[in-house]
Amino acid sequence: MRGTLAFDGRCGMCTRVVNRLAQWDRRGWLRIEPFQTPEIAELLGVTDDRFTESAWWLDSSGEILAGAHAMNAALSAALGTRAPMWFYRLPGVGWLQNLVYRWVATHRYHFRGVTPLCEAQPERCA
Repeated sequence: MRGTLAFDGRCGMCTRVVNRLAQWDRRGWLRIEPFQTPEIAELLGVTDDRFTESAWWLDSSGEILAGAHAMNAALSAALGTRAPMWFYRLPGVGWLQNLVYRWVATHRYHFRGVTPLCEAQPERCA
């Protein structure tokens, strides 16, 4: 499973999470881009009003996923196994992960993190 994860590059906690995913990506199957990059919004075809509400995944097959589903896809790519996607699809698991993801995404600027990517590498953000 290969693809692109679009995340909030102005969020320190989000940057910490994608940095960890990048460390785990031994095969180079995971591309990580802040969603502040202008071409990412166009590539995903997500409306502006929805774009900043969650992380987004664009699979190499063209499938687009959001939120917890997107993070499971990115984790699958980084680890080189579909196990996180299988787990997500178990009855009740995806529902619970989506609930937790929504709460975390809504409060993401309140969590500790690292220097947000858009501050550390402003050339990567619009």
